[in-house]
Amino acid sequence: MGGRSDMEALRAYVTAPDTSLNRADTTVLLQVTHSNLKANFVDIRFDRHMLICQVKDKVSSHTGTPVSSMKLQLRNSSGQTIAMLEDESKKLGYYSPEDGHVIHVIDLDPFSASANGWLEDTSLVEKYTLSDEAYAQRENTFLKYKEAKLREDPTWTVQKDMAMRRGETYNPPEELPENYGEDGALQIHVGERCEVSPGARRGEVKFVGKVEELPCGYWIGIQFDEPVGKNDGSIKGKSYFSCAHLHGGFARPENVQTGDFPPVDEFDDELEEF
Repeated sequence: MGGRSDMEALRAYVTAPDTSLNRADTTVLLQVTHSNLKANFVDIRFDRHMLICQVKDKVSSHTGTPVSSMKLQLRNSSGQTIAMLEDESKKLGYYSPEDGHVIHVIDLDPFSASANGWLEDTSLVEKYTLSDEAYAQRENTFLKYKEAKLREDPTWTVQKDMAMRRGETYNPPEELPENYGEDGALQIHVGERCEVSPGARRGEVKFVGKVEELPCGYWIGIQFDEPVGKNDGSIKGKSYFSCAHLHGGFARPENVQTGDFPPVDEFDDELEEF
């Protein structure tokens, strides 16, 4: 039962705008964009009976731009300006806004806090840094605590310390051999499709071998189809393969199964049972 028509209907239902929320007849959902910001504010509720001065107040609460420093444009869904919202005595409905239209804020203040990316680009913010030498000179730090514990017990670790605090017997993890996972790694090849546990995450094998920055043994580098990884193929600054941020990861061979694992299509026409 089902087939292509059922899947097309499901796709249309899933991707359709959410109209389940209570809305008055005079409510309109607009986007808000800003001349100094990359971020867009999506589906902000406005009432067509609001005066333009009230619209500016609401926009100001979202963007941070003072009312006295803004000009508002009403744009259609294609980005074309259809009106300037300048007459504060008029109501928003006078300009006939529709769902999906855009209120674009032009920030007139050359010294605005949002100018030149200051509210979004964290690289522009000076970070507090502390050299290793300065940190080593400080008292009551974790480094000092660790040094004191190691003088008392050269085998001390954080895990051992936590176990003792809980009143448990600490069993140190067994040291893995240098060739740990080698047999499994020999069965996996770069370029193969794979599925990784846990989570049944799918992707492509990009690396097979040892990783100096990780525990000893063999590792499989995977480029995931979705952003379910932890890196971009690099570990502590060393690149083993290249992919988009959060699409890369490394797993032990026993957690990687290769084979016919195409990218998952949530609307695959062959999936007729739910």
